[in-house]
Amino acid sequence: MVAKRIIPCLDVKEGRTVKGVNFVDLRDVGDAVELGQHYARAGADELVYLDISATREGRNTFTRLVERIADGINIPFTVGGGISSLDDAARLLDAGADKISINSAAIASPSLIDSIAARYGSQFVVVAIDAKCMEDGVWRATTHGGSRPTDKELFSWAHEAQERGAGEILFTSMNHDGTRAGYPCDTFARLSEEITIPIIASGGAGSVKDIADVLTLGRADAALAASIFHFGEITVQELKQELKQMNIDVRL
Repeated sequence: MVAKRIIPCLDVKEGRTVKGVNFVDLRDVGDAVELGQHYARAGADELVYLDISATREGRNTFTRLVERIADGINIPFTVGGGISSLDDAARLLDAGADKISINSAAIASPSLIDSIAARYGSQFVVVAIDAKCMEDGVWRATTHGGSRPTDKELFSWAHEAQERGAGEILFTSMNHDGTRAGYPCDTFARLSEEITIPIIASGGAGSVKDIADVLTLGRADAALAASIFHFGEITVQELKQELKQMNIDVRL
């Protein structure tokens, strides 16, 4: 059995790690490389860095940062945010990222998944899906922080992404994101039946039990978290030790 992964997520703006709520009231929390090293030492299996810079200058700063991260940490890391073309992905992968994450650009142009996978391999491509359960009970992929539904239905879109070459799906329930009330485990479990590639769960974690539930009942392969680590509520090592005591296979 493959061990479940714990993945801290770091939002980066022009080279610095920041934290806030929905990208508002951002506070600088330090150097992105140093924080990544801290999480690596604490037992993180992987890291995700999301570039929330809005300018081209910010993008160039992020590329230089990726080079520093690649030199400074010894665990795999994924980068995302603003990747809208094969050239964008190539720039970051060539800078040393282990994987790239694409979201809105993949919805706008699904062939982007094919292009990146064909050039670098499926293991380099994570497709992020921010989906929302609508009033009719259908889960729709959304853009713009969950505010704009698309015509992509969660399960069929995840399957299409897999067929086009995605190596992993990062699924965030926009109904649960930020609520700290747990994950929609039934939906994650169904998604795991619909596709064969790994699923990363994101959004909704408020406790160790929430993460344990999505890794077991929800059958997710990994859990992504930010606030519970950034705000010092629990360390990666403490989380893993508690999961281990629940007989969940994690690497200590």
